[in-house]
Amino acid sequence: MSGNLYSMENEQEFYAERSRSKFLNRVYFNLLLAIIAFVGIEIFFFSTGIAMQITQAVQGSWLMIMGAFMVVGWLATRMAHSATNIVTQYMALGGYVVANAIITAPMLVIAASSYPGAIANASYVTIAGFITLTIVVLITGKDFSFLRSIMVWGGFCALGAIVASIIFGAELGTWFSVLMVAFAGGAILFDTSNVLHHYPEDKAVGASLQLFASVALLFWYVLRLFMSRD
Repeated sequence: MSGNLYSMENEQEFYAERSRSKFLNRVYFNLLLAIIAFVGIEIFFFSTGIAMQITQAVQGSWLMIMGAFMVVGWLATRMAHSATNIVTQYMALGGYVVANAIITAPMLVIAASSYPGAIANASYVTIAGFITLTIVVLITGKDFSFLRSIMVWGGFCALGAIVASIIFGAELGTWFSVLMVAFAGGAILFDTSNVLHHYPEDKAVGASLQLFASVALLFWYVLRLFMSRD
């Protein structure tokens, strides 16, 4: 009897692990599609001149763009998490990718024209950072959910600093970019841990959006650091 129970437990564990593995495959496949779509949209913007038009339209509003970058990510994530319909979840992911491409285009235009190699270098650092942090979570199996409060308060503090800079006309220098790179790294650890341990398996799209938002945040501020170098 005990042997049968042990066999049933092993079988249940096997199917649970298999189901989770399929969930992780969907999450990272969606993430890869989101990144490819983002790159494709930016190439389209640059080839058609739309990127330059966006840059001219928002010239002098960098702090507001930085604030919009964080707010749009938060709204899209909330939408993807709360939606029960898979189509709505994909709409949230697609909408965020497009919005992110629009918001990022002006900085890419400036980087491409004034900081040769900055975009490529920022891309390499972002990819290396994301892979390294993902491997840390996967190998250690550590649950980084304890970072939740740090992520929440860190996000509010960053947004508050941006709003204060807009009001008082202050500049957010290199130190802010360094802190935000660290914040984005923490977000990747937290999100990857959540995907591995806690995310419901019917929320693969929401998990992908969360990871994409963290990767995009890391790329944004790594690029800012490369652009701040003399």
